[in-house]
Parts: sequence; C-alpha cells; structure tokens
Amino acid sequence: MSAIVTKYVAEHELSKDMSNEELSQHAPELLELLSDKLKRDKGRQRFQKGYNFSREQAFVLVPDQRICRSRSRVLPKEGGDEAGEVNICQVSDIIPDGETIEKVKAIGKALTITSPNPVATTSRLSRLRRELRKLNAPEKIISATLDDKTTCASNKIQKERRVQRENEGIDFPDHFSLESVKERLDGYDVSNAPNLQALADVMIMLCIRPAEIKDLRISNGSVTGYSKNREQQDNPRVFRSLERDEERAKLLLTWIQGAISSGQLRDPGVRGVKWFNTFLKKDRFLPETGKPLLPSYLRKLGAVFAVISNGAKNLSEAMTIASQALRHSPDNHASPAQNYTIVNYRKRGQPYDQGEVIKIFDEN
Repeated sequence: MSAIVTKYVAEHELSKDMSNEELSQHAPELLELLSDKLKRDKGRQRFQKGYNFSREQAFVLVPDQRICRSRSRVLPKEGGDEAGEVNICQVSDIIPDGETIEKVKAIGKALTITSPNPVATTSRLSRLRRELRKLNAPEKIISATLDDKTTCASNKIQKERRVQRENEGIDFPDHFSLESVKERLDGYDVSNAPNLQALADVMIMLCIRPAEIKDLRISNGSVTGYSKNREQQDNPRVFRSLERDEERAKLLLTWIQGAISSGQLRDPGVRGVKWFNTFLKKDRFLPETGKPLLPSYLRKLGAVFAVISNGAKNLSEAMTIASQALRHSPDNHASPAQNYTIVNYRKRGQPYDQGEVIKIFDEN
C-alpha cells in the first residue's frame, strides 16, 4: 500500500497545499488502486504520516466507500444498452449539466439496486440529497431522488424492528448498571489518563454517539456540537444527563476529549473501527443472556438512566427528560425517544428476569 501511494504521489505531484477540490479529482483512481478496506486504511495512513496530509485530506483522496461511493451498472437512458458507473462523490460533476434531473434519477436508481434492503436505500438516498444541497442544487433536482414506495417499505421494516426490540429489550450486566456507572463517574480523577472504561461511562453519561465524542460541548445549561445537527445552525439543546452536576459532566467530557486529541485514547467515531466493540464484548461485560452490549446501546442506557436519575414523576416528564438527554429536537412531536428506551432496567444485583423495559409512553 505504501508503494502504491508513494508512486502515485510522485507521478501526480500531489501536495498537502492542494485544495480539497483538486485532491478529490484523484479519488476514483486511488479507489481503484486501493481495492479493499485494509488497503484504503493503510493508504490514508501513508498520506498522513508520510506526506503530512491532514486526516480530512486523506479521506478526500481515499473516501470511505460505504458512504461516499456506490457503483452499479445502470441504464443511462430509457431503453439504452450502454452501462455506466455511478459515484456519489462525483455528483458535483452533473450539477452544471442540462440533463441533471435524469442523471440524478439514474444515481438514485443505482443506489436502490445496490442496496440490500429499503432501509439502506432510504439512508443512501438521504445522503445523496445532502450532497446535492451542499452544491446548492435546486429543490426540483433534490426532489427527483424521493421514492415514496421505498420510504413506505423502509418505515414498515423499521417499525417491525422497533416492535421486536421493544419485546426483547436490551440487557446489561451489573458492571453497567446505573449504580456502577455513577460510582465510577464520581470516582474518576481527571489528573490521570482515562481508559476505555472511562470512555464508555462518559458516553453513557451524555448519551453520546461515537461520531460526536470530539465535538460535543457543554456550556450554560446547553449542549452543542451534536452530530444530528449537521449542516444546520448549531442550535443549543438543553443539558440533561444522569450526572446532574453540569460542571462535573463538562469536566469529564473535556477529560475524554483531551485524551483523544493527544492520542492517549483512540477515537470511537472513526468509521469501521472494531476495537471498541471488542472491549464491550469482554466476558465480564456479557449479560447473562449472552448478548453483548454494542456502542449504540450505551446511548440507550444513558437515556433510561437519565430518566431515573432525574426522578421523572409521570410519562410526560419521562418523555421530556429522555428527549433532552438524547438531544432530540423539541419541535419533533413524533416521540422518537421511545425508540431509545428499550432497556430491560433493573437495579444492581437484581435478577435478570425481574428487569423491565421502561415505558415512557402509552398507547395514547
């Protein structure tokens, strides 16, 4: 991989002083040369360590194919036979073209064909719309990617999955009970370097998505820098957490962020990393049910623990606390918090069969 990058840099005279737009022109060829995930990861490392490219520049040169690039053989014109390749990363090439709508529809069709299910399709089409909006594409072009049939199918599947998750719930070991997590949070000495356990506990404390661990900010009773706020004004959300002391929560968060910035901790928000999953799958963390915790489950534990720590007195208050802890928009009246509170809550030492899914909503 190093030899490939070394040769490519020399032949094309690449420099870290080049703009992202210039660098992006090399992405298709580099993705062909670096044909699998391991090669692409090593290639990015070579660009950064060998030629001082920034992490952002490395990903411009070698994009993450799972989100940036989707290829398929599609018919460019109605009834045509010639096959073509579709690449979301190159969507900027089609905006000035007079046949933009048809080309965007072709990209949408390609994403639909190559997706394993309607849920993945809607996610990819949503990504495509974001890319188009970045390019200030007209709403007429963006709307060409909408597919009501696929959206309905996706909603149906997600509803079925939600019901299944609600029926099963998420089990957690005593090590990750509210009592254990709070004891560790209270005992952490921020003058020492944090470990993976501290990272997991802080992620639970603030219901953090791995992707937002480095950018989240707490100030004056508000939280900013959350990942669902992408490409929008950074509207502050109300601070709500199982750790009710805002200053302590802020101290622990900056402690973890400082360790990631200095390299003492790895960033769990890097796409495709497995080390954090491996940490959570250790035998001592396995619930009696045998199903290991996933990084995404920590956010759900945090939402339920926040409801309990803040002493919700009724369904309405519980829903408000959970939504605030999850940093959901107060304008979203679809009650999305119910999808995150599917935890079989029990106190430390309480038998697993006595755990119950926290109900913060009813049929009405």
